Formats: sequence, C-alpha cells, structure tokens
Amino acid sequence: MADDGQGRLRTEGGRAGGAVVAAGEMLLSVGLLALALLAAYRLYLRWGARNGPGGAARQGEAAALPRMKRRDFSLEQLREFDGARNPRILLAVNGKVFDVTKGSKFYGPEGPYGIFAGRDASRGLATFCLDKDALRDEYDDLSDLNAVQMESVREWEMQFKEKYDYVGRLLKPGEEPSEYTDEEDTKDHTKQE
Repeated sequence: MADDGQGRLRTEGGRAGGAVVAAGEMLLSVGLLALALLAAYRLYLRWGARNGPGGAARQGEAAALPRMKRRDFSLEQLREFDGARNPRILLAVNGKVFDVTKGSKFYGPEGPYGIFAGRDASRGLATFCLDKDALRDEYDDLSDLNAVQMESVREWEMQFKEKYDYVGRLLKPGEEPSEYTDEEDTKDHTKQE
C-alpha cells in the first residue's frame, strides 16, 4: 500500500482491491436478501396457514351468515358459538354478548384470542390473561375484581360495542331471557351501523 499523494491509501493492483470490496458488498446484499426471505416465510407460516384454503373458506362462510336476531344466552348456549362447532363466533363482555364472527382471524379457533370464543371473556380481558384459568365454567359476577380491572372491562365493552354487533345478554343462573321484537332488533342494528 502507498499514499496516493492526497492522504488516501492506494493498494497495489487497485483493481483487485476494488473487486474484494465489490464481492463483500455483494455478499452482504445476498445475506440481507436471505434474511428478508426467511422473515417473509416465517410470517407466511404464522399467518398464511391460518388464512389458507380452510381459513379462507371459513371466513367466506362467516361473511355469508345472516345477521343474528337478538336473543339472550346462558353460558351453555354461548359455548356452542365457538367457531369450531358453529361458524358463528360469539363472546360475552360485562354481561353483553357480541357477534365477533367478522373478527374470526382473532377470535376463531386458530386466532390469538380464540380462547374467548363462546365464553365470557370479561375476567380474561380485565386481568390481561389469555390462559384457560382466567375463564370460569359457571356464571362469573366479577365481584372480586378491583376498580381498575372493572374499568378495564367497561372499556373493553365499549370497544366491542363500536366494532361488533350486540346480540343479547348473558343470563345469570335462573334468569329468564327477554323477548325481543323484530322492530327492536332492526332499530338497534341500524343504529349500530
């Protein structure tokens, strides 16, 4: 190596040194491309498989479902709407039942919140817990939750009201379902849209 007179180093056979730099840049570019392809493949495996042929068919089937008529649900009746036994997906928050079928990517059997499908999700949402332990098999009055957790449940309820159709109430044990008229049902559905 020698000084080129302007303070820069010059290699003997300048072309060979340039070829080494170009080869290094090409190797770096190939490596970055390989990492990008690997990341895209992993995303495909994670999300594409869910929405593959079976997932797309399930979403198409869910979109074709008519709007659900207003009714109230016991816990046992709610469990039928878990997205596996029935294409419609319902969940309850703070005593209100919502049709979350259009969010099947999230609440369906393969979704990250699929544990809440067909269940009362209030306790899990209040405590930010996605474990089966956060769900109760009997009616949960939420009386042991603190003020912050109850406020969280109310905020979740408001978010569900804005995004999904309200289809009825979650019944307490021994409580009788309400009788909803078609007019009441239609009026409330048009109000939400």
